Amino acid sequence: MGMGRRKSAAIVAAGPADAPPEKSAWEDGTGAPREREALLAWWTESVERLTSALREAGPDRGCWTWWGDSQSPQTSGAWARRQVPEIAVHTYDVQLTVGDPEPLPDEVALDGFDDCQFTLCSTDVAWPHEPAVVDYYATEGRSWRLRLSRDGAWTARLGAPAASEDPDPDTADASARGTASDLVLFFYGRIPPDSLKLELDGDRRIFDQLIAWDPSV
Repeated sequence: MGMGRRKSAAIVAAGPADAPPEKSAWEDGTGAPREREALLAWWTESVERLTSALREAGPDRGCWTWWGDSQSPQTSGAWARRQVPEIAVHTYDVQLTVGDPEPLPDEVALDGFDDCQFTLCSTDVAWPHEPAVVDYYATEGRSWRLRLSRDGAWTARLGAPAASEDPDPDTADASARGTASDLVLFFYGRIPPDSLKLELDGDRRIFDQLIAWDPSV
């Protein structure tokens, strides 16, 4: 986790670029220390590097990102947003290791799932299967629609049906419903598709195809 924050800090600090900075910009070759107090100090410094770089850059400055073909902006603000669900999920992992894990906080989970859809799922790479529409419903009251086709994968937020002047005529081929926390954990591979924590409807094969799909290959 600490090395990831250091790498993110170096990327943000470098500003607009077509490639990430050299590895030497964030790693000195020694790695994270093993002794507890030294490790905590190293982790604290890692976070301070990132927060300092983000403050100096501001939210709108451009920088390199690995999600250039997605719907998310290539800015330092987008990097800041990415940190929150990543750290939250890793915190869940630690809790799972030592005992009963707690769900992600509602606000973190809702924005984290939004980030999953617009950053991790959206791409202009052609979907290699039959076109499909997938809807996601968070029990907290928000919902999203993912369209999969030869044009790629594109996400839209769904409003309340009564408020829509031009309702979408398409019916979803598959849908998932659960808490925002469970939806995030599902996308990060912490909850399997057949988990009782999620309600999956429609063609469940689409979820297996999404899990197996790597647009970068």
